[in-house]
Amino acid sequence: MFPPCDTSHQEPVLRCSICTGEKTACLQDKQTGKLQEICLIQNDAELADFMRAYGVTSVKRVY
Repeated sequence: MFPPCDTSHQEPVLRCSICTGEKTACLQDKQTGKLQEICLIQNDAELADFMRAYGVTSVKRVY
């Protein structure tokens, strides 16, 4: 379901909207900051799946 992440160049992040509260799971390029959208996060279970898929216990939020 989730594309592979090259951890030497990318990190999983959440792009969050200040206005609507919408959360999008993304991979962020560590050098350029460019975001690759993965999926919309609609609930805690989807967030947990995203975090589990990339082996992280916390996710940086980008606004």
